[in-house]
Amino acid sequence: MTPILRNKKLVHAVLASLVVAGVASGTLYAGPAHAQNDNGHVLIADQFNNRVIEVDRRTHQVVWHFGNGSDLPGPHSVVGTNDAERFGPFTLISGTGTPPGLPGCSDTVNGCPDNRVFIVDPNGNIIWQYGQAGIGGSGPDQLNTPVQSLFLISFPGHLGPHVLITDQVNERVILVNLDHQIEWQYGTTGVSGNGANQLNNPNSAEVLENGHILIADENNNRVIEIRPNGQIVKQFTAGGTVSGAAFASRLPNGDTLITDSNNNRIVEVNGNDQVVWQYITNLQPGSNPTPLPTRAVRLHNGDTLISDQFNDRVFEITPAGKIVFNQGDLNMPGDGFNQLNGPYDAKQIGDFTGLTPPFDLF
Repeated sequence: MTPILRNKKLVHAVLASLVVAGVASGTLYAGPAHAQNDNGHVLIADQFNNRVIEVDRRTHQVVWHFGNGSDLPGPHSVVGTNDAERFGPFTLISGTGTPPGLPGCSDTVNGCPDNRVFIVDPNGNIIWQYGQAGIGGSGPDQLNTPVQSLFLISFPGHLGPHVLITDQVNERVILVNLDHQIEWQYGTTGVSGNGANQLNNPNSAEVLENGHILIADENNNRVIEIRPNGQIVKQFTAGGTVSGAAFASRLPNGDTLITDSNNNRIVEVNGNDQVVWQYITNLQPGSNPTPLPTRAVRLHNGDTLISDQFNDRVFEITPAGKIVFNQGDLNMPGDGFNQLNGPYDAKQIGDFTGLTPPFDLF
């Protein structure tokens, strides 16, 4: 544990000042000092390599990373990371953990849990953490398979910086303040279902410009939009065809972009749940037949950045489906130059997904 993590007041002051400065300048999601002019660096949660990497899309070189590859969670390691985002000079990481039988985990019986969400500084020091390394639970300061997290400068009815966490096995989405207190929750802890206040293996949650929360309710094969009071106002299933909703975000045109994992596709639906665009990720020669893509984010240039998990690549496509950037060898896992192993999430730094706060900064 680093000194800054022990000093709550210092953590609050650093993050609060960052938020104020970031909102004022419109640069909250810019990269760290070495990447202010990053020309579109890409931040990747390289799941089975147990690391988060920042790559220069021009050279494919790793220019920053967190995670030493260990399958034991610690101050310099992360296990089975599913999500990462850059805000200011900091990186928010979800240490999800790896089930037995999958790459990156040496324990074939019990798996390799992590169960932390944490913030690291540019030097790789953990300055804030929720959850306990390797311990799963639903009590205070406990998580069970956190798959996604989001640093928020605002949430309806709640002041100050918070972290929104999709706590998958606990079947909930929780809003945590920097003092490690849960201030809001959707989903009944430990109960899976599709009824009121129920989720089934949630995989992401995003806050929308209207103050609603968009949740990828993976095993219910749906994306739901809820009010902060828990009322479901919309549901998206691409006309009942979605299978395994891994991620969803609201686009500036009002459409919803869904990562339809079990169908190996990315699908965009309008407000009436009609498909207006889609891309299938397993049609390229040499592709894994079931790559199970896990993330797709729409960039401000209109392209889509896709994390094609078991094809071991992150790539960007134009609206016409032309690949204009690719990191990783198709269906060839590795940890060498331009190689990935089960990448779960990718975001272009300074070009955040959907309409996640802060809004309209570009």
